[in-house]
Amino acid sequence: MRRGKILGILALFLVCAVIVLPAGADNTPPPDAATMYYNEAELALQAGNYSNAISLYDQALASNTTLINESDALLYTYHDKSYAQIQLGNYSDAIDTLNAGIALYPTDQDLWNNKGYAQFKLGEYANAVNSYNQALSGQANFTPALVNKGDALEKLGDYEGAVAAYKSALASEAIGGDDNSSVTAKIVVAEKEADSARTTMFIAIAAIAVVVIAGAAYYLTRKKPVEEKKKSAPVKKTGSGKKKK
Repeated sequence: MRRGKILGILALFLVCAVIVLPAGADNTPPPDAATMYYNEAELALQAGNYSNAISLYDQALASNTTLINESDALLYTYHDKSYAQIQLGNYSDAIDTLNAGIALYPTDQDLWNNKGYAQFKLGEYANAVNSYNQALSGQANFTPALVNKGDALEKLGDYEGAVAAYKSALASEAIGGDDNSSVTAKIVVAEKEADSARTTMFIAIAAIAVVVIAGAAYYLTRKKPVEEKKKSAPVKKTGSGKKKK
């Protein structure tokens, strides 16, 4: 075989190798550590293994978060980690997680709603209302925040405000089915409490008015004549002032 033919065959094999081998090779870069931890955490969360999920979310946050940030997984890490903490009753820890997330995503309504719920569970009802208002600032018909805000207002004794929040939730297109029935029941209860509060206030005002009127009447009929009598009573003399001899 001539040298030229041999070189031609070798060149052909080389061309085939360049074309075929890359096509068969797996050039997909391996996922970064943060993404791997995040994916494992999501599986743990779905299985109800909240403690394990929290640990995995922490490992994701401790790793390079560039890729999970690009895919919004970083945002959901804060969402889901706080959810797991709330499920375990670790409300203060959940608030810390949510504050860290809010620092990066200050307008995210889910982070604010979760924070409000954690505050509600701690009995911080006024703070919870403020967080729910933040959640509603970007979307006024955000149903979960409206319902939760109604619950917090009811705890604060603002029954009329609670009714308004519940009715706004009912007007939202996102609510329906069992949630609709639940909110309707909440409205009934809050309206009864509002009526009871108004009745109690009316009775208290009426009682105060009665006390004031009775006190004024007593003063006019009893106290004032006595004082006038004292002023008009003659002064008793003890003597003429002269000494007897």
